[in-house]
Amino acid sequence: MVKSDIKQAIQTHFPIFDQLDLVEELAEKSQHMLIGKGVEILHENNYINAIPLVIKGMVKVSRIDESGREVFLYYITNGQSCAMTLTSFLRREKSKVRAVTMQETDIITIPVKVVYNINKKYPSWQHFIIETFSYRFDELIEVLENVAFFNMSERLIQHLLKRAKSQEKTFLEISHLEIAHDLATSREVISRILKQMEKKGLIKLFRNKIKLLEPLYDRKTIDM
Repeated sequence: MVKSDIKQAIQTHFPIFDQLDLVEELAEKSQHMLIGKGVEILHENNYINAIPLVIKGMVKVSRIDESGREVFLYYITNGQSCAMTLTSFLRREKSKVRAVTMQETDIITIPVKVVYNINKKYPSWQHFIIETFSYRFDELIEVLENVAFFNMSERLIQHLLKRAKSQEKTFLEISHLEIAHDLATSREVISRILKQMEKKGLIKLFRNKIKLLEPLYDRKTIDM
């Protein structure tokens, strides 16, 4: 992707960058990467070398707890960056999370030495950081509410709907085990609930794939 294409991609997917000089500097000093599915682009306990801006695709952000279990945090999709990466960068500390592409993903990476400069120069970059933190904070509150007030069936439904919205598709390539890891439960529990959902006509199950059906979007029809 040449400079003019990177500039166009930034303007299209990150309209919050409303300062032309900022867009020009990002296009000049960033690097475009097309990354395949299943690639770990950020490792825990490594220093941050670049800030990712996702143009197209999906990245799963998680961390490993003390027992070695992976804990799902959030997805990064079109027009977003990683709040935890930005936090580690600003505090100049090692990453506390890992990030893996869930599908082929277009990413623009900005070297941290460039980010230090633009963070001081451009108000719209600072606004972008605030918006990123605010969005993830709202998402965290939603997760806490789900854990506190909803049973596993409802949490699973919310998880599938959020993933479908992030990918802008209703046919999800995801295994029962992966969902179980994301929701911190067992594969058996997830499989049982998914089979119940299939019987109710909410989803269609395939091998490592789930098709979300129209009744799933009508909240009044769901009674698990």
